[in-house]
Amino acid sequence: QVQLVESGGGLVQPGGSLRLSCATSGSIFSTYEMGWYRQAPGKRRNWVAQIGNQGNTNYADSVKGRFTISRDNAKNTIYLQMNNLKPEDTAVYYCYARSSTRAYWGQGTQVTVSS
Repeated sequence: QVQLVESGGGLVQPGGSLRLSCATSGSIFSTYEMGWYRQAPGKRRNWVAQIGNQGNTNYADSVKGRFTISRDNAKNTIYLQMNNLKPEDTAVYYCYARSSTRAYWGQGTQVTVSS
């Protein structure tokens, strides 16, 4: 069974930073595109960022210049470094792994940006 294990959420003040982590198995990590979605209360789940198995990255316009997605091949882990956080970044963040035929999701981690 494929598992995506997330960590790193929490409460932070506006302007602060958090780093999310998502670990999975080596077979998934080396062959699937991975990334993050987020879902705010009462809203649909929205794509945030992705990283390919060659390290190519893409970001939603709302987070460009503030968030950085990266991968550690030795640890089978991706990260989402979130800087200059805003209240509108408050959401449950979900890690995903996706191929042309399958998608897997993590359990989600809460990020709350509030003073």
